[in-house]
Amino acid sequence: MIIDFHTHTFPPKIAAAALDKLSDNSGSRPYSNGMIDGLQDSIKKSGIDMAVVLPVATSPSQYETINRVAIETNEHTDETGILSFGGIHPDNDNYKDILSSLKNNGVKGIKLHPVYQNVNFDDIRMKRIVYEASSLGLITLVHAGYDIGFPGWNQAVPQRIINVIKDVEPEKLVLAHMGGWNCYEDVCELIAGKEVYLDTAFTINPIEKKDGTGLSKYNDVQLTNEQFVNLVRKHSADRILFGSDSPWTDQGQYVELIKNSGLTDEEAEKILGANAARLLDI
Repeated sequence: MIIDFHTHTFPPKIAAAALDKLSDNSGSRPYSNGMIDGLQDSIKKSGIDMAVVLPVATSPSQYETINRVAIETNEHTDETGILSFGGIHPDNDNYKDILSSLKNNGVKGIKLHPVYQNVNFDDIRMKRIVYEASSLGLITLVHAGYDIGFPGWNQAVPQRIINVIKDVEPEKLVLAHMGGWNCYEDVCELIAGKEVYLDTAFTINPIEKKDGTGLSKYNDVQLTNEQFVNLVRKHSADRILFGSDSPWTDQGQYVELIKNSGLTDEEAEKILGANAARLLDI
C-alpha cells in the first residue's frame, strides 16, 4: 500500500488563481490542476492508494469551511482514496472546541503552517494547539523549515521546533519536508532521532521552473540521495512518511525517486505506506 501523506488541493473557484500565485512566488511548476479531481487522477496514474490532503487556515475565520469540507471529503475516502485533515488557526480562541469537533467527526489530524499563518511554531498559541491535539490522539502535521515562496521567514526552523518537542512532548507530531526544508544540517543536529515523524515532501525531487524550461535556482538545496538516506537512517526509517507535496511534484516520479534513492526494500516499504497506515490506524 502506498500512502502520500502530504498533498494539497484548492476549491474549484480559486484553484487556478491560487496555483498561479504560489507558482509565481516559488518559481516552480504545478503538476495537476490543484483540485480534488486532479489529485484523484494523479494518484490513479501513480499507483498510489491514498492521499492525505492538508488544508491550511490562513485566517481564523476559515476553519469552519475547511473542516466542513474535510468531513464531507472523508465520507467518500473508500471510493476516492482521498483523506483530508482539518484546519485550525493559532488565533482561534476556541481551539479546544474545534479540535474536539474534528475528533468526534473522525478527522485524523490537523495541519499547521507557521509561515503562512505568520506565527512562530514555538509561540504559546501553537504549543497549546499541539498539546490539545496530542491529548485527543490527533496527528499534527506542521510545515517545517523555510518555505520556497517566503525566503528567510524562520517561523518553523528546527530551533523553534525543538522547543515545542521539549515543552509539549507530542505523541503524533509530523514535521514536513524531512524536518526542515533547506535546514537539513540543523535537522540532523537537533531533530533526528527524536520521537517525531518526518515526511519526505519536496526534498529529493528536482524542482522545475514554472515554465518548464529547466531547473529552478532552488534545486541546489534539495537533498541528494546520499544525504536523504543518511538522514532517514539517523532518524529511523520507522518514523519517515512518504509525502510528495502534490501538486508541486509528479507523484509517480516521486515514488520512483524514493524506491531508487538507495534505501533497502524494507525501508522503502515502510516509508511509502506501512508507517502511514500504522499512524492513521487503517
